[in-house]
Amino acid sequence: MLNLNAFDAGTLRLFHEVAESGSITAAGELLGYTQSAVSRRIAALERAAGGPLFERLARGVRLTPAGAALHRHAVAVLDRLERAGEELAAIHGGGGGTLRVGAFATANVGLVPETFKRFAERRPGVELRLVEGLIARLMERLRSGALDVAVISDYPSGLSAYGTPTVLLHEDRLLVALPAGHRLAGGDDVDLRELAGERWIEAAPRGQPTLLQAACAAAGFAPRSGLRVAEWSGKFGFVAAGLGVTLVPELAAQAVPPHLVLRPLRGLAPARKVYAALPETPLPAALELVEMLGEWKTCTTASPI
Repeated sequence: MLNLNAFDAGTLRLFHEVAESGSITAAGELLGYTQSAVSRRIAALERAAGGPLFERLARGVRLTPAGAALHRHAVAVLDRLERAGEELAAIHGGGGGTLRVGAFATANVGLVPETFKRFAERRPGVELRLVEGLIARLMERLRSGALDVAVISDYPSGLSAYGTPTVLLHEDRLLVALPAGHRLAGGDDVDLRELAGERWIEAAPRGQPTLLQAACAAAGFAPRSGLRVAEWSGKFGFVAAGLGVTLVPELAAQAVPPHLVLRPLRGLAPARKVYAALPETPLPAALELVEMLGEWKTCTTASPI
């Protein structure tokens, strides 16, 4: 049975050089060993292999059948180790490997895909993978090591419970989506107090304060409850039907259908902050992606009428 402890990478490389050069002396000179040191290591390798690996000739050596079999495997192992070294160097240099990114849904409308495109053009050797999910779940995956970057926001529960390094990316304004024929659709912006009588289409977490409630309270009224709809496409449908209005994050503005109108809110407009969360020791590629996420600019703040 083979003694696998003898088949370390250094010994396999020495064995390979002897096989390629046909000379113990030449292999030793190439790798910086004396002839006697090479002979001792080859002899130890032959004992571990269970028999001779080289025929000793008058001038040099040549592989035995067993040596030729081992040499094929040695070449494969050394090639894999070389490729592993190149891959590790690329990962540590930010130019290779896999980057696992998590993001909440509205970040995947424009912020993340457009940044992915720019990043892929700059770092084509890095494979990008995406996980979409709720912020709490993304942070669980980040803490467990299953993600390298998580794009999160401070809505609705803040960031204090997460305890990981974060980088502020953007302040994401919340805009109001109105049906095209709405009485306020023709203005450049809307005073929140003008919407005091409107029904609001939303699906806020039960029992938790919302940005809408806080903004309306600051404006002197409580928002009128309407239909509870979670999916954005559904919210847009009910707004288009004239059954209420809804808030839309500026991150998602470009996904709003053209038959709705987006308008910014004057005064104490509700907003959330968007962050990138990182592990304690982030990959260079993760830091570069976060920098690019921070450079992204919102494409639009208002839909055409």
